[in-house]
Amino acid sequence: MKQKRAQKWRPDFWFFTKLFVILSMCLFIVYPFYTIITKSVFSNKVEGITLYNFVRFFTKPYYYQTLQRSLFVCIATVITTTVIGVPIAYLMTRYNVAGKKLLHIFIIMSLMSPPFIGAYSWIILLGRNGLLAKLFGLIGLTAPTIYGRDGIVFVFTLHLFPYIYLYTSGAMNSIDSSLEEAAENLGMNKLKRIWTVTLPVILPSILAGCVMVFMTSLADFGTPMLLGEGYTVLPVLVYNEYMSESAVNPYMASALSVIIVACSLLVLTFQKLVIDKRNYQMSSLRPPQETVLHGWKRVLVSLPIYIVVFLAFLPQIVVVCQSFVERSFSGVVKGINLNNYRAILSRLGTNIRNTYVFSLVAIVFIIVLGILVSYILVRKKGKVANLIDTLIMFPYVIPGSVLGIGLIVAFNRKPLMLVGTAAIMIISYIVRKLPYTVRSGSAFLYQMDPSVEEASINLGVSPMKTFFTVTARMMLPGIMSGAVLSWITCINELSSSIMLYSGKTSTIAVAIYQEVTRMSDGTAGALATILTVTTIISLLIVFRATKGKVKIV
Repeated sequence: MKQKRAQKWRPDFWFFTKLFVILSMCLFIVYPFYTIITKSVFSNKVEGITLYNFVRFFTKPYYYQTLQRSLFVCIATVITTTVIGVPIAYLMTRYNVAGKKLLHIFIIMSLMSPPFIGAYSWIILLGRNGLLAKLFGLIGLTAPTIYGRDGIVFVFTLHLFPYIYLYTSGAMNSIDSSLEEAAENLGMNKLKRIWTVTLPVILPSILAGCVMVFMTSLADFGTPMLLGEGYTVLPVLVYNEYMSESAVNPYMASALSVIIVACSLLVLTFQKLVIDKRNYQMSSLRPPQETVLHGWKRVLVSLPIYIVVFLAFLPQIVVVCQSFVERSFSGVVKGINLNNYRAILSRLGTNIRNTYVFSLVAIVFIIVLGILVSYILVRKKGKVANLIDTLIMFPYVIPGSVLGIGLIVAFNRKPLMLVGTAAIMIISYIVRKLPYTVRSGSAFLYQMDPSVEEASINLGVSPMKTFFTVTARMMLPGIMSGAVLSWITCINELSSSIMLYSGKTSTIAVAIYQEVTRMSDGTAGALATILTVTTIISLLIVFRATKGKVKIV
């Protein structure tokens, strides 16, 4: 009996895989965040452990007003994206909107573009010397300003409404039409039926989209930094405090990081409490039918969607056009040519090379870890798998700037002196982007029949060989779908890169930010175009591989 038990507990490949994943996550997620917490309770002005930083934050208007501003921006963005995203999702799922598939692709593309590029594009259009601002001036009108609180909310809304759209449209497609038909048979008109039946059923999905919008807008650094002009929010304050403190002892920045994470955890907890109370299971045996419209009715339904999608995708068009415009130092247009591209290749070639090299190395690790972790979560369920799931998904709660500070304070001394190296950039990409691939791979694996693996084992193939020759190969479509999304977010990453980069490890996203602050619109546009083209090509690859059924959320 003892011998049998000993055989059962003999370490195998999956034991060492779980151990490696847990140790890696503890080293690069738990330890940095623990270091942030410990740094937050120290100060240069008070000896020993103290809450000085937190007291200072909640008593000084300069600090606590940034929390109020961040919450206002996040809540306002959640409201505006919901007001836009839910109706668009309803119209796209219930009516024959003209060019529906193309609109869906453009909506996803607008989401995949980094928001700071949107901010930069709207500065070109509505800035003090913007194209639209000048046009308004010619006809005697004053263009609305893109700077400050309203500008930040505007850019966030156009960039983030796809989250609400994607979550809501997925839920609306899964509603059993008999539920809505029963409501109509009881005498409800369409508007009342939507308000009292459809929306309550899909509320958990809408809330999930709202949480994504809230956390993304709370964590974003580039947009408020470019557009804020005195309207400082938490991520910008974290960056400013970090830059004003010693990199070895960023005490106040660490305290601010803890506050940001606490806000994210509170929002996630609220969402979970609401979903637990209002979660519905549905068989969806009869999916809703699309209503076919003709003539002016179809135009009336399609036009609002086209306007919103055009505004959301406009930043991509603007940066591409701007990349071919050469300007003098005074802002005078010198011509339309390729000089901006020649300039970035000669001056910023290192940034371009770093972006692709770092992202490619990160993606290799993400794919390998994504396959292994997805298999553990789906096929090796248990307490250890739940722990791994929690550790892997924790970066969703940690903004990039917070993770950057955590990695800096954790690895700025021996034995792991990683600050300023390419390794710390790659590690931040892996940690932040791995969840995309794990979620995609897990969802795909849930749909795979385990009998395929069992048949292979029954034919005499070892479980390990079965995994590598059968299961892993079958998982590749799902893994690659998530990996492409991880890749896109890696090349566009700014929040953590702006904290971690050195002169030799700067990336395209960092260079764009620096060029915009220097008012070098042409070179910034050329760099942004490279990211835009790379993003579009990557999405086309995943659309082709998944036959247009890509899952982003």
